[in-house]
Amino acid sequence: MLQQTTVATVTPRFEAFVSRWPDVYALAAADEADVMAAWAGLGYYSRARNLIACAHRVVSEHGGRFPDTEDGLRTLPGIGDYTAAAIAAIAFGRRAVVIDGNVERVVARLFAIGMPLPAARSAIRAAADSITPERRAGDFAQAMMDLGSSLCVPRNPRCLLCPLSAHCLANRSGRPDAFPVKPPRLAKPQRYGTVFWLERQGAVLLVRRPPKGLLGGMRALPTGPWADVSPGLADMPAAANWRLLDTKASHIFTHFRLELALAVARLDDDVSAPEGEWWPTIDLESAGLPTVFAKAARTIGKAL
Repeated sequence: MLQQTTVATVTPRFEAFVSRWPDVYALAAADEADVMAAWAGLGYYSRARNLIACAHRVVSEHGGRFPDTEDGLRTLPGIGDYTAAAIAAIAFGRRAVVIDGNVERVVARLFAIGMPLPAARSAIRAAADSITPERRAGDFAQAMMDLGSSLCVPRNPRCLLCPLSAHCLANRSGRPDAFPVKPPRLAKPQRYGTVFWLERQGAVLLVRRPPKGLLGGMRALPTGPWADVSPGLADMPAAANWRLLDTKASHIFTHFRLELALAVARLDDDVSAPEGEWWPTIDLESAGLPTVFAKAARTIGKAL
């Protein structure tokens, strides 16, 4: 949950999540649509799908107990090098080299690693390995994470308060915020799409996105393709008297910017309804729409 969202936002969402699904058995038995709805707004929806797949695997193949080694943990869906190391060190007391964004920044500065990211990551890992203790590696990892989040911050690091400042080569250089060295930032590509708002008897049509790909498995407003040019009314969900609103909605994903035209229509009662869920418009917030579609819905609501 913290991968793309702040602690302040995540804390109540995490508490609600583990209250609803308190253990791996409960999560393995959960309805995927409910889990995806609970994840709405937290980004990286593939992580929610992997949580369910991981729970299934742990229950069916490991008797409800997680493997306690990095190698074993990496066999589970959604668990990569960082997560495997963090679980092994913090949950099981194994010696593991745990590197998240905060640890990466602390180590790059501590050793003044001048190679630009991402090429510098192998050198950063080797340096982190050289200072990771044999015992209490989980405590060490959490201390490094806390140091990076509280003192060794990306801009204006608080070096005067840092317990490692006397040993930090970046601090000695007088340019601590120059590390880690980042490559030139590339402009995000711009894409365009159309969201379709189809009303009938006080409800709006929602569809389920394909299980694979961006926002996979999530409830959403119908949308045409997201392309380099505006697709107009391509792939409208039903034949109706569509009207394009003068206003648009926009959203920034990790790898591209999206601008959405907003098309609205009302379906007559005697017309065959397209497949999907008809959700009461007054209760649309409970549908758990991803942020991009929630934005579009709010914009449409203000315009109608």
